[in-house]
Amino acid sequence: MNAVAAPADDDAAAADDLLAQSRAARVYDVAHESALEAAPLLSARLGRPVLLKREDQQPVFSFKLRGAYNRMVQLDPAQRARGVIAASAGNHAQGVALAAAKLGIRATIVMPVTAPQVKVDAVRRFGGAMVEIVLAGDSYSDAQATAAQLQAEHGATFVHPFDDPAVIAGQGTVALEILRQHPGPLHAVFVPVGGGGLLAGVAACIKALRPEVKVIGVQALDADAMARSLEKGSRVALDEVGLFADGTAVKQVGALTFALCRQHVDAMLRVDTDAICAAIRDIYQDTRCVPEPSGALALAGLKQYVAAHARLDGQVADGALVAIVSGANMNFDRLRFVAERAEVGEQHEAVFAVTIPEERGSFRRFCAALGRHSITEFNYRIGDASSAHIFVGVQIASRDEREALAAAFRAQAFDVLDLTDDELAKLHLRHMIGGRSPLARHERLYRFEFPERPGALTHFLGQLHPDWNISLFHYRNHGADYGRILVGIQVPPDEYALLPPFLAALGYPHWDESDHPAYRLLLRE
Repeated sequence: MNAVAAPADDDAAAADDLLAQSRAARVYDVAHESALEAAPLLSARLGRPVLLKREDQQPVFSFKLRGAYNRMVQLDPAQRARGVIAASAGNHAQGVALAAAKLGIRATIVMPVTAPQVKVDAVRRFGGAMVEIVLAGDSYSDAQATAAQLQAEHGATFVHPFDDPAVIAGQGTVALEILRQHPGPLHAVFVPVGGGGLLAGVAACIKALRPEVKVIGVQALDADAMARSLEKGSRVALDEVGLFADGTAVKQVGALTFALCRQHVDAMLRVDTDAICAAIRDIYQDTRCVPEPSGALALAGLKQYVAAHARLDGQVADGALVAIVSGANMNFDRLRFVAERAEVGEQHEAVFAVTIPEERGSFRRFCAALGRHSITEFNYRIGDASSAHIFVGVQIASRDEREALAAAFRAQAFDVLDLTDDELAKLHLRHMIGGRSPLARHERLYRFEFPERPGALTHFLGQLHPDWNISLFHYRNHGADYGRILVGIQVPPDEYALLPPFLAALGYPHWDESDHPAYRLLLRE
């Protein structure tokens, strides 16, 4: 955790001024006071009272309409007539679109081409005929450059997503609600950070009213412009930003937000993609709602904070911990990736590459080393006459269990590579194991289904014919009621008659895919 310089005494006036602006903000023309909900499952697991500030419940499914509307409602008639222009990765764009429709102001909104389609569609829906969308660049900063050019050409008012006093004051109303909703002991508020508007507004208001409450910003590890800027003492411009948490993918924070955060923020945290995915799942389990990656940033930081303090001093000081769930504009097609990575982010899945001898009995020794652990993924394709390379994912309860599994493999004289924290393996290599093999002679391909329960895959592996070689194996747990396996078995032609009784004895539904055209094209010599 990176500490931020303590506020000086003469900064109090600036915080008081922003507090007054937040109290007078016109956000409730379009927004509502969002719930501050207990997260009972998380609280029980972390041993701390955890509260979620549900900004994902706003009409545009994020907090951004607060600042956007508060800025636009203050425009004079001449400014309204010239219209507004904005740049946004999506959530601010929706706020501007809704405000434009509400106030009757024409708006041009520049969004990066990487913005999730769900956000682009929502901007059109909220803004209707009052909004024109321009797609440009790969990040918010690229879109902002295009917006600045268009503003110079047309003279419209630029509605900044974060570096504007009225926008920051609008976002500060989130803090006023938290303090009003939870007047009891409050240890810290965790805030997702992109350009810093929400963090600046929340921090200034909280420090003006309850300076003992910690305000902690949380950024994605690959989009940490605010954390780097506060560490350096001046604004840092990143060359590139990661786009998984697209709502906070900002290359450079604002001048005003930086100054306010430098004065009032207690610390900054960085979290990786796996931790964000785990936090998305945590929020779903407690609320049955799915936040977008940026919306889960704060909770990922909260969990990291609790874990770090538990290691250092055994406890976190008294008081509730609040995470702002800032948005829920999630593209549906990201859910598969999130579900897959959440297990690793929670340290519930370990991923190994294990090399075993290509000899009779070694596969059974491998299964014995796995014990009763549930297997989440199993990939193998014959490719070497002397050794077999297996990619396996295993469900675990802790890092200690992961280390114990690696030790169990080594005790069988297997070479082990722990890939749990390896980005290349998790993103790409796990999907590329296979291909044709000249060693896969007399291969028969079968697809099996079995009831998905702990130990089921290990039981299946233990029943495979000891005299026939396994030349291909693929399994991935998808959270369904039934597991699905693809197996290549090398059966000499003179033993084909033994296959039907063997398959019947296994007792699992199965299909012969040996003549499948895609298999013959891609995997068969």
